[in-house]
This record gives sequence, C-alpha cells and structure tokens, in this order.
Amino acid sequence: MSTAPSISQTTVQFLGAAKTVTGSKTLVEGLGKKLLIDCGVFQGIKELRQKNWDPLPVAVDTLAVVLLTHGHLDHVGYLPRLLKQGFQGEIWGTGPTLAIARIVLRDSGKIHEEEAEQANKEGYSVHHPALPFFTQDEAEQTIGLFQTIPAEQWLSLGDKMQCRFRPVGHILGACFIELEMDERLLVFSGDVGRPEDYLLRPPVKPEWADFLFLESTYGDRLHIHENPEEELARMVRQVVLTRGTLIIPTFAVERLQSLMYLLYRLYQTNRIPNIPIYVDSPMGYNTLKVFQQYPDWHKLSTEAYQAMCDHVHIVSSYAETWEVIDNPQPKIVIAGSGMVTGGRVLTYLKQLVDVGTTHILLVGFQAEGTRGRQLQEGAHEIRIFGRYYPVKAQVHQLRSLSAHADQEELLNWLDTVKNIPERVFLMHGEPGASDALRVKLQNTYQWPCAIPHLHEKFVLFSSRAE
Repeated sequence: MSTAPSISQTTVQFLGAAKTVTGSKTLVEGLGKKLLIDCGVFQGIKELRQKNWDPLPVAVDTLAVVLLTHGHLDHVGYLPRLLKQGFQGEIWGTGPTLAIARIVLRDSGKIHEEEAEQANKEGYSVHHPALPFFTQDEAEQTIGLFQTIPAEQWLSLGDKMQCRFRPVGHILGACFIELEMDERLLVFSGDVGRPEDYLLRPPVKPEWADFLFLESTYGDRLHIHENPEEELARMVRQVVLTRGTLIIPTFAVERLQSLMYLLYRLYQTNRIPNIPIYVDSPMGYNTLKVFQQYPDWHKLSTEAYQAMCDHVHIVSSYAETWEVIDNPQPKIVIAGSGMVTGGRVLTYLKQLVDVGTTHILLVGFQAEGTRGRQLQEGAHEIRIFGRYYPVKAQVHQLRSLSAHADQEELLNWLDTVKNIPERVFLMHGEPGASDALRVKLQNTYQWPCAIPHLHEKFVLFSSRAE
C-alpha cells in the first residue's frame, strides 16, 4: 500500500530590518533546511539597540548556513551572538565581503570591550557590571566559520536548493543573492548600490524573481542632483579661509575610500589647496588593503590607488589623534563612525563640536536615534559618553555620495525582471520610505507588495516530497 507524499512548506521570517533600516536578518526555512540571509545588529534608538541583547526566536543550532550580502555592521554584527546561541554552521560570502567582515568584527569586539571597561570605570551604565556585546575572542571564533565563495556561480545547498551571489555595487564585495528552492527563485537585494559610483561598477540586475526581498532605505526620495566635487571644494576652501577644521564622520567601508579619491582628485585639478587630510579610522585603513587585495571588484587603477593613499596622513595611534586635534592649522579629518555612534570621530567632536570654525560634513544615511541624525536635524547639543556638548559647529550634508540607490534607481534596477513576482517584501527602510516604495512599485509594475513587521512569518509555497 503506497503512502501519500508529504507536503512541506517554505517560509520566511523577518528577524530584523523590518520597518527599520538596521538589523538585517531574514530566516528562510524549507526543503528540510534553515538558513539566514545576513546577520546584522540593530542601530539607532535605544529601543532598537536593546533588541540586540534578545536571543533570536529560533533554534539557532538548527541553522545550516548564513549567507552574507555584504560586510556592513548592520548585516554582519550579530554573528558572534549567533555563535553564543549555538550556531555551528558555515558563513558564506564573497572574498571582499568576508575580508571586510573580519575587519568589522575584530574592530567591533575591541570597541565593545573598551566601552564596557570605560562604562564600569566611570559608572555611567545602568548595568552593573556593563558587559561587552561580544569580545575579540568571540569575533575570532566567528571568523573561523567563514567560507569564501565565488560570485556569479550557482552553489548547491542541498537537494533542490542552490544559491548564487551577484554584484550589486554599494560597497566592495556586496551582492544580491538568488536562492533557488524547488524551482522557485527568491531574490534578496541586500543593499543596492548606485549606477554611477566613483569606485564601483554598476549593479548587476536581476532577470527573474518569484519572491523579491527588496531594501527601501531611500524608497521615498530621490538623491539631490548636486555636484559633490564642487560642494566639497567649496567647503574645503571655506575651512582654509577661516582656519578651521572639517570633520567628516564616515563609514569605514567604501565611503571613506570614495572621499579620499574625491579629495585627491580635487587637489590634482587645483580646485583645493594642499590642506592636510587625516584619516583616523583603523577600520578604514584596513579596508584600504582590501581594495588592494581585490582589484577586480573596483574601478581604481593601481597607480590611482597608490596616489590616493599617498595624499593623506593615516593616523596610527590614539596619541596621534590628540596631536591632530591640537594642530591649529586648517585641516580635514575623516574618521569613523558614519552615524557618529562610536569610533575616533567622537574624540574630535568632544574637543571641536563647540568651536564655531568647525565644520561637520555628513555623507551618508543617518538612522533614527543616532548622533548623526541629531546633528542632521539641528540639535543644539549632543551626548557623548554620558556628557552633553553644545553644538556650535556648522553642520552640512552631502546627499549625493550615498551608496544606496534612491527610489528611481531601485525601480531601474528592477526593470529587467521578466516576470511578475508572487510577492515583494519591502525591508531595510523606515516605515514612510517602505510605504512610498510600495505605492510606486504597485503603480509602476503592478507588483503585490508587503511590508513585514519584526518577527512576522510568511508561507511562500508548499513542496511535495516524493
């Protein structure tokens, strides 16, 4: 007597980046396997950051693999916590993505330890004792699970399941991921880059998507059509005239390198004087080496790369940071972090944010609740390590350097998709941005869209096991 074939469901659950820009973690379960797309931390408001300490609502020891779209903290920064909860699988990413993730995790582990030590010493934490989110040792254990995979090749994940990583711009090594399960194609955009970038090639476009998981960071707006070179040159000349300091809080990966390239080009074409440029970001300096290691992933020639590096001063120690601060000459300081949530830029701001000749240039997305967002919105003071500092510096924003596609660029990225997806899930965006993109997608392509809540679970399709 024959038995009826069993039916299994393929489901997706949103463990992060749902109605917010950070904390990307998407759980896919089906065909007898569980896997995670990205594994990032929440950033921004305290309510979000506190979620980082919560265990995931899933049996972590049953996860087979984590697939990483790219190496930013909000896509990889939860990985050591995943190990603490019992994960023993593999972590897949392209060579540059894993190289950047190593830098990010090692740097973060060090910062977490230092911040916990400082909080315990100065007593400003509500936790007694304050504990690091993860340690440097835990970062190293995580790195031990990394598996480098090639781009543009289908890789087996088991019976009726395979995946492919395809370059998507944004930062070095970033990819969107195609996951084929039982002849259905799930497409995870990761963070989509821009078609015209100083350092990176245009994103590869998807051709098919039965289910699309799309970022919506700038889903409600178009980037300003400004000339970033002219704006930056004007600001530098103003700093020179007032003998001030231009502080650029920047993301260590790709944005820092783009700024270095832009400033070098402005000097080469005599649009700015030879003002000292200090790069004070250990993570950014280490990422420069990744550009050298993976020349096929960017547009810089070896000669241009070397000239760009020679044009700046790399700050190699914390003592040298103070020498830069005390130097009365006009200068440019590029330092992490990009949202002013941590890093060396806080030391500069503590000393210089209350000086009228200081200029602060924001060059990337500033998440809700970050110091960067507060500065962007005109805060009269900011809190750093438990103390408030008045903001007398002039705050500027250069939107055209964003590494995220805007609404129009996201629609253009999708214009080669030949089918109508069964469902589009809009994630990695604040509610207004996601909803605006939902309306635009439905009006332009007539695609059915959903904006998931945190931890919401969806059944995608059913499979018959013979």
